[in-house]
Amino acid sequence: MARHITHNLEKDGIDRRGFLECMAWAGTGVLWTLAGGTARGQMAGHGKPAKGDLSFVQISDSHIGFNKEANPDVKSTLEAAVAKINAMPEPPAFLVHTGDIGHLSKPEEFDTASSILATVRTGDRFYVPGEHDVLTDNGKPYLERYGKNTRGSGWFSFDMKGVHFIGLVNVMDLKPGGLGTIGKEQLEWLEKDLKHRSASTPVVVFAHVPLWTVYPDWGWGTEDGAQALGYLKRFGSVTVLNGHIHQTMQKVEGHVTFHTACSTAFPQPKPGAAPSPGPMKVPAEQLRGMLGLTSVRYVAGSHSLAVVDTTLEPQMGSTAPTGAVNIENFSFSPNVAAIAAGAEVTWTNHDDIPHNVVATDNSFHSPALDTGEKFSRRFETAGEYGYYCSLHPKMTGKLVVRTQE
Repeated sequence: MARHITHNLEKDGIDRRGFLECMAWAGTGVLWTLAGGTARGQMAGHGKPAKGDLSFVQISDSHIGFNKEANPDVKSTLEAAVAKINAMPEPPAFLVHTGDIGHLSKPEEFDTASSILATVRTGDRFYVPGEHDVLTDNGKPYLERYGKNTRGSGWFSFDMKGVHFIGLVNVMDLKPGGLGTIGKEQLEWLEKDLKHRSASTPVVVFAHVPLWTVYPDWGWGTEDGAQALGYLKRFGSVTVLNGHIHQTMQKVEGHVTFHTACSTAFPQPKPGAAPSPGPMKVPAEQLRGMLGLTSVRYVAGSHSLAVVDTTLEPQMGSTAPTGAVNIENFSFSPNVAAIAAGAEVTWTNHDDIPHNVVATDNSFHSPALDTGEKFSRRFETAGEYGYYCSLHPKMTGKLVVRTQE
């Protein structure tokens, strides 16, 4: 939930402690903003952003050149991600790719990726390398292509509409069994880059390997990430975006929100769920429901930053004549459900606290549902219907209503 502004030195209405308080995850396509203390949702791709908005998109781990069973056509799934971006009603200000552009650092892989990403309707493109991008000549081919106006092995910063953006590189000194490393030179640069900036400046950091320790047994973390985050702790609003682990994970620690993005190439197992990380084979019809992109929106004034993950295709089974959605553990299950037009959907609350079900377009609104209570609604018209719990706005879901064949 949104928190009140207790220290607003700039008097601009931004909740400096809760920069990412209202958001949606896991491919729901709902874009959350904050207005007057109330979280409001908007289906990704519907409606135009308000004047003053800053929106950008993140793509990660496209692995162009990969052709194994987990996804023999990574080119087409990257193209599908680009199509999602180009379908947005307003072009994003820029695109950031958080690494593993190609799979084996081959020129032809970079050529293919660049040609696809060049079709994104956006103002600019920024890149940080993944370990698969720097396999040859100490990353020189990557830097020659993507390192313009960067320092060292490819780090940089820039400002846009009052937000400070920092691209870090933590894949140049990976040791056997170890974690990502930022390194002394880059850390010194980061400290200087931040030194004279106001603590009220919103900061967005992106790198390939997560700066927080997700799962050290698989190298999913950065060994000197804590030092980098130490330089950021005085800022009231910090957002850290990463790739590398090919799945959406979130962590909120004080005023810092960490978010890892899905890959556009192939999924990886959840931490510890397999003997090792690596491409995970799933049924072909489920693959695009596990791949996607991230959109980020910042609205100056009384709104907060919102991070939204959008899958390439909804992950669901066949169209059901009726629908049942369980509300449990602060989530809707299934998160995305397919039903036939004319079917009735029933939501049942299994949690010990109340929730409700609210359409993002305000077309339906349940009362507060206490434990065991239900809410039903019939859906006659085909389409996609996003919804959320207005009591706990991070809870989101979607119904896909299909005409019966």
